[in-house]
Amino acid sequence: MSEMLQNEKKHVVIIGAGAAGMSCAATLAQHPDKFHVTIIERMSVTGGQATSIPIDKEKYGTSWLNDGVQGGSPIFKHTFNFFRRYGHEPQEVKLQVSFGKGTDSFWTNVFPSQLVDQFSSDIKKFGKVLTLIKWTMPILGIVPVRIMLRMFFFSKDFGDKMVFPLIALFLGTGNQTANVSCAILERLFDDPNMKLWDYDPETLLPNLPTMVTFPHLENFYGDWAADLRSKGVDIRLNTDVTAILCRSNKGVILQTQLFDPDKNDHQGEHTGPLTKTDNFDEMVMAVLADDAKKLLGKTATWKEKFVLGGARFFDDITITHSDSKYFQQNYETRFDPELCAKPKSKQQEDQIKFAKNESTGLDGEPGGYRPMYYTHSYPEDPQKIEMSFDCTNYQHQFRMDHDADKAPIPYDQHVFQSIFLDKTNRHLWTIDRIDEDKVIEKKWWHQLGHRWQHYARVVPGMMFINGKNHTWFAGSWTLVVRGFNAPPSPPMRFFHKRIAAAYRMGAEYEKFDDFAQDFFKKYLLISHGVRYKAGKKQQ
Repeated sequence: MSEMLQNEKKHVVIIGAGAAGMSCAATLAQHPDKFHVTIIERMSVTGGQATSIPIDKEKYGTSWLNDGVQGGSPIFKHTFNFFRRYGHEPQEVKLQVSFGKGTDSFWTNVFPSQLVDQFSSDIKKFGKVLTLIKWTMPILGIVPVRIMLRMFFFSKDFGDKMVFPLIALFLGTGNQTANVSCAILERLFDDPNMKLWDYDPETLLPNLPTMVTFPHLENFYGDWAADLRSKGVDIRLNTDVTAILCRSNKGVILQTQLFDPDKNDHQGEHTGPLTKTDNFDEMVMAVLADDAKKLLGKTATWKEKFVLGGARFFDDITITHSDSKYFQQNYETRFDPELCAKPKSKQQEDQIKFAKNESTGLDGEPGGYRPMYYTHSYPEDPQKIEMSFDCTNYQHQFRMDHDADKAPIPYDQHVFQSIFLDKTNRHLWTIDRIDEDKVIEKKWWHQLGHRWQHYARVVPGMMFINGKNHTWFAGSWTLVVRGFNAPPSPPMRFFHKRIAAAYRMGAEYEKFDDFAQDFFKKYLLISHGVRYKAGKKQQ
């Protein structure tokens, strides 16, 4: 950067106005004496994949639905901090899950099932292997789950019917679950800060974990964008970066073009002539890795090509609908005594009473089996799954709009989401069985596949490309640990990744929580090669 520019405010351009771009901009905007911030976003609203849609309140019991990111684990402290800053409060829910269909495939965390009895020996061994993974993390941690299951002689059905669906649903790894590293599996059960489940040697999942559903995301992002604009942030919507023309000592030059996302059957198309933007001193690429690589084009270094090329993406589609018959045909939506195993303990007896709606839960949770998350595997390929959500049971507005502890909505008026993974597996999908007259919305998502190669190549490679050539990478694909809850992959969950880029450029990190700060420190070290200490940067 020239000597003249060093004595002036840095003009930072952020490509992408999702969670990544917005949180980076918010951190930089706290220092108006140091930075002038421009966000360039091709869509007409901010928020990226965190979208909300209007629905018929008379028919479905509420007027809105978060149809992209729905919620997450209570560990997402940075996310909740941004919500509360603008008066939007996330709400807790006790999570119920239904895996599989029929007595030979069904299991749940709500009550003991026959399938759990069948895999009793595998479940007990599973706990011992989790401990082994924990103590040999540098070695076994990177091993793909499918290899681990073979190494320790687990039955194939245990992997197909229990392990793969569990990881796929809660870590958002979809049909790439078999290639996920064991470190992710271990953290799901054993990490004291991040675990979702208490491992149980009898049932595998004994508890109803506390999850958090998000507030109206479109309203939240609207309030956030208005605040950033009031602080001088220039947010350019409907503007697409079509090329990065130059990265030099003088900064970065971009080529942009106006973009209409509603044209071409909502696929979008460019409008107007190509334009060349002003020079920017620094650039933050808050976009997917393959998009970043494409935009860098001929300016990309071999290191950037290598690291960015290690992230692999797949195209999934989410159908939001109200076809309750489809749901009942594909999932176990109601308590059925034939699915229930004979209780072996007082705890299991209590679980069955709760599922029958004969008692409340430990924390006063209203009784009754009412799953929120669902999966089922394809008979033709058991390692491939479909994921679904009963949004009426899960999202808080369906009950809170009625001052109720359970959504008082008739089942045939529930709103569901069914997620069909990886369009190359289209021949397996049951998408054509959904009644078109009951479809509310269809959306395609370009999703990161969490293969073990991601942790061997992309994650450790980030520190060698971040900050080089006035370029920073802040997309969700840079993550070290996956969040929970799809659809889609969770860009909302780890705001510390986006704050890190701003911190490296000279912004301050504002501590508000010990756990959140610890997360930030770890990410900064792994993805930027920088140690954090009391607001100081140590190389």
